[in-house]
Amino acid sequence: MTRTSPRRRSRELVLQGLYQRQLSGNAADAVHDDLAGSPGFARADQPYFDELWHGVAAEYDALLAALAPHLDRKPSALSPVERAILVIGAWELARRAEIPYRVVINEAVELAKLFGGTDGYRYVNGVLDRFAADARAAEIAALPR
Repeated sequence: MTRTSPRRRSRELVLQGLYQRQLSGNAADAVHDDLAGSPGFARADQPYFDELWHGVAAEYDALLAALAPHLDRKPSALSPVERAILVIGAWELARRAEIPYRVVINEAVELAKLFGGTDGYRYVNGVLDRFAADARAAEIAALPR
């Protein structure tokens, strides 16, 4: 079994938290505290976890709205796991320009393979690829052809 990187572990925890919020409706701070007390938290990149969690929790609705033009259905019709993964990927594409867009998409695809439905990773890949075309247009245009 391969070791999960601390940053990927942070994304996994944020995914878990978003899933929990969608199902329970618990407050973001309460979910954050639950996650910070979980056994896997020690293996996470804790500063990145905090930044990612607070970013996606604060911008959740805006991120879904930004993703909506790239979806083939309403965000509410997505599975909770895929919706959470897309929000994480969209936040990283929009807010963390130092992470190459291909890395962001690959990390989202890996999360979808681990936690999503059978072909959910393909959907996540396509949506984030289209979203990146807008969010990272300059980065993509600068790539060698």
